[in-house]
Amino acid sequence: MLNRKKSPAIIDSVELNLQLKPYTKFTLDNGVEVYSIHAGAQEVVMVEMVFSAGNWYEEKNIIAATTNFMLKNGTTQKKAFAINEHFDFHGAYLNRGCQNETATVTLHTLGKHLPKLLPVMAEILTDSIFPEDELAIYKQNQKQRLTVNLKKCDFVAHRLIDEYLFGVNHPYGKYSSAEDYDAITTEDMVAFYNQFYTNGKCIIFTAGILPADIQEQLNNAFGGLPLNKTALPSIVHQTVPTAQKKHNITNDVNGVQGAIRLARPFPNRHHPDFTKVQVLNNLFGGFFGSRLMSNIREDKGYTYGIHSYLQNLIEQSAWMVSTEAGKDVCAATIAETYKEMARLRDETIEETELHLVRNFMMGSLLSDLDGPFQTIARWKSYVLNGLDEQYFNKAIETIRTVSAEELKELANKYLNEDDFYELVVI
Repeated sequence: MLNRKKSPAIIDSVELNLQLKPYTKFTLDNGVEVYSIHAGAQEVVMVEMVFSAGNWYEEKNIIAATTNFMLKNGTTQKKAFAINEHFDFHGAYLNRGCQNETATVTLHTLGKHLPKLLPVMAEILTDSIFPEDELAIYKQNQKQRLTVNLKKCDFVAHRLIDEYLFGVNHPYGKYSSAEDYDAITTEDMVAFYNQFYTNGKCIIFTAGILPADIQEQLNNAFGGLPLNKTALPSIVHQTVPTAQKKHNITNDVNGVQGAIRLARPFPNRHHPDFTKVQVLNNLFGGFFGSRLMSNIREDKGYTYGIHSYLQNLIEQSAWMVSTEAGKDVCAATIAETYKEMARLRDETIEETELHLVRNFMMGSLLSDLDGPFQTIARWKSYVLNGLDEQYFNKAIETIRTVSAEELKELANKYLNEDDFYELVVI
């Protein structure tokens, strides 16, 4: 019998034996690979189609994002209202998103409604017509949103720092303008849609309480589509970072707050230092108990929050520090950030602090695997980055065993002030 007068033993997260639930993989008639996780407590299913249709492949700026957004806005058989009403009627949610290399179409629904919804997903992938009236509304809304956002220092800083790192013509560094929206045509979208959606490269991820005939249902809906028949164009984008590394921009002469970005280029997930640097990053500025938060928020009171992170990009990455502070303390905030870099280079991390970071990271991993949708999302990241389960196991081992001396060596390798681009937008 459970003794409720005795407190249960406290187990550190670092001692947990975390396992990544394996996926089941099958292939549709047209060669489309499907990765599935059957798990969960509710009769909910997620089906996500991932296309190689990000802005990496566009020849005209923002065509990839616009095409992706407009997928739900009309086919030859259904207008935008009818498409949205169909999914709403079944209590389902059909979303889409566009990233740098990939674009997604994602369905969340009760499993029993899949037979009614999957065919409509297939319809928008083969029969979208991108009506001119819907495009006009989209252009107007996007330009209005852009006008508002350009008054925000944080939004401007987010755009500019990527330009400085990668170049304004690189997919990671370019951004939208009102002129770009005006230049979009239906013909541009139809051409991109036909190449990268209707006849594009696709992978499917599905999770939840899956019906016993999920393979048959997906094959009936998508197995006959002309996907994965044509090779992707071989496109190489060269990074052209700016020569100048320190930038101060006045976006609002009456502004009282500045958006600060410090960033340096960094290798992608295949680099042997990546997993160890994730530990160093968390210690530096990756969670609420990090050194940047303790110094700049808790001690100095310069900001409500400051964070560092490695960008989750496929081809290459960047190490970024991001915060907002009063314009009179922006310079002091940057100086303190560099001081924390110097401390990590010069001083050996105490084991108590490192143990705290290890526990935080293991706890975060445990939270990230809480449910089938989170689990398939991690598998999706691994599949798209060309990784496997060993990467997960290696990350666990690194969190548990990386030493303070190793982290000090990495700090001396990567946390040098001269390597960072510096931007303040007020």
